[in-house]
Amino acid sequence: MLDQAQRLRQLAAGNVVKNKARIITVTSGKGGVGKSNFVVNLSIILQQMGKSVLIFDADVGMGNDDVLMGFLPKFNVFDVIFNNKSIEDTVVTGPYGVKLLSGGSGITKVEELSNEQRENFINKLENLNNFDYIIMDTGAGINRNVLGFVACCEELIVLTTPEPTSLTDAYSLLKAINHFKLKNKAKVVVNRVIDEKEAIFTYNRFNNAVSNFLKIKLEYLGSISEDKKLLQAVRNQEPFCIKFPNCDASIDVNKIAKKLIGNEEYETKNGIQVLFKKIFSIFG
Repeated sequence: MLDQAQRLRQLAAGNVVKNKARIITVTSGKGGVGKSNFVVNLSIILQQMGKSVLIFDADVGMGNDDVLMGFLPKFNVFDVIFNNKSIEDTVVTGPYGVKLLSGGSGITKVEELSNEQRENFINKLENLNNFDYIIMDTGAGINRNVLGFVACCEELIVLTTPEPTSLTDAYSLLKAINHFKLKNKAKVVVNRVIDEKEAIFTYNRFNNAVSNFLKIKLEYLGSISEDKKLLQAVRNQEPFCIKFPNCDASIDVNKIAKKLIGNEEYETKNGIQVLFKKIFSIFG
């Protein structure tokens, strides 16, 4: 992983394309904290605010963003690379125009690709370059795939809950990220909070531990309320921001989206072709 991280940092230093998408990885230290639900609803709200968004479901073999959006894509990245499918066959349009690209098992096969297959795939991505945001939804926990996608992004959002196990696992993830020098800053979202007071208390406790022992600077991006309507929306396979746009969770994610948009200070942004060049470098 160390050699891979070094290669990736070298690659990231070049191939910079201006005025392309902000590439954000959303991850968590453990499963079951609401990460994919957050990604789907954040993407839809950003789209409603006039931003063009592509979700890349990078949870290899376990992705469920499609289920949360209420549909099942026929194809994924694997089919584009190995079965000669077009990107148009693979990318699905969701609510308000949000695009979804499923990674499937394609990423685990990257090391098997020839240079010709890699270049062919990169060329197919040319029609997907007009996005303001590419949001990668990774698997949970600490493994090669998750750390690889963290290394590929420009911005990192870590989702946690006030539960001690969730905070401990989120800290362990940041410890690994710090160890491999993949990122020196991250944004934090605290999910399933009773109120803002609990959210701030949770973040401050987490930030104290990180700032004392790791060389990573954290930024509080916001919190999401514990909301029964969220569970009801999931059961109906409909994003809560659409089914219940005025519920507490929807209002909270709206605030987070506005904060993200208000923080668009990045002068250099990479398109999806550069993103996948990085993915091929780190996983190949």
